Amino acid sequence: MERVGRGRARRAARRRGVMLALLVLLVAVFVVTLTVGRTFYPLDDVVRVILGEQVPGASFTVGRLRLPRAVLALVAGFSFGLAGVTFQTMLRNPLASPDVIGISSGASAAAALAIVTLSLGGAQVSVFAIAAGLAVALLIYVLAYRDGVAGTRLILIGIGISAMLDSVVAYVLSQATEWDRQEAMRWLTGSLNGASWDGIAPAAVALAVLSPVLLRQSRGLRAMQLGDDTAAALGVRVERTRVVVVVAAVVLIAFATAAAGPVAFVAFLSGPIAARLVGPGGSLLLPAGLVGALLVLVADLAGQFAFGTRYPVGVVTGVLGAPYLVHLIIRTNRAGGSL
Repeated sequence: MERVGRGRARRAARRRGVMLALLVLLVAVFVVTLTVGRTFYPLDDVVRVILGEQVPGASFTVGRLRLPRAVLALVAGFSFGLAGVTFQTMLRNPLASPDVIGISSGASAAAALAIVTLSLGGAQVSVFAIAAGLAVALLIYVLAYRDGVAGTRLILIGIGISAMLDSVVAYVLSQATEWDRQEAMRWLTGSLNGASWDGIAPAAVALAVLSPVLLRQSRGLRAMQLGDDTAAALGVRVERTRVVVVVAAVVLIAFATAAAGPVAFVAFLSGPIAARLVGPGGSLLLPAGLVGALLVLVADLAGQFAFGTRYPVGVVTGVLGAPYLVHLIIRTNRAGGSL
């Protein structure tokens, strides 16, 4: 028992250390995002702008451009990471990420239709994206339900629906005018350009309301990793827990996608990275949210300044995530497992 206690203490200490390190890195990258650019502003100017003072030059560049962009990166990244690891934990499969199983594709297809076919923009596109994300999630859940929801069945159905929706997006773009195509592609790629407080507010409210809901379900989610029967024997109301976490995670993804576009692979990568950092034991929800926020901030900073030209954040995260997806499929295949 003493050895078990020491092991738990080591795991708890590692978890606290990793969480603290992630928070420090997040603050550091956030500060760099506000100070670095075509014009460098010292930290005291940035703080004065945040406190509401008027600083020539910095008030516009930092207050109107950089600060909303950085806050959107935090909100969207945390939402993607939290929702992604929720699906992966509940379905016991690292492929069960919203951007793999079609939820993000539903929002993308609706946005493309709204921009190209209906000539909508701004908040109207966001409403379409949110509604479509929820509708696609409901459709996948209903099609996958057969005396419960099996993770593999839900993933395969989601991948099939995602492929169909991607075809819809391709067709819509092929019929679009040059201007509408550019606008739709900017949205579909996932970008923080043009971030505004009006666009951030709904996603921030959704995160503030729904993240506590998901965190309160962390015990039930961990029990469900052992299987539905075992979770039920441990006192978890399996179907109720599953419905609550699915609805909360889908709404988070929908609002984050409406604000920043479907930033590729953040929901997919955050959970596995957090698991490697934190180690076994304990919930991955909060660490994955922090990893997601850090990924989006770093990827956006790299997209702006690390290359000869500027790239949207979704391009950078896509470059990071695609090789990991291929690696995961190859590793699973070699191990004789199934997706």
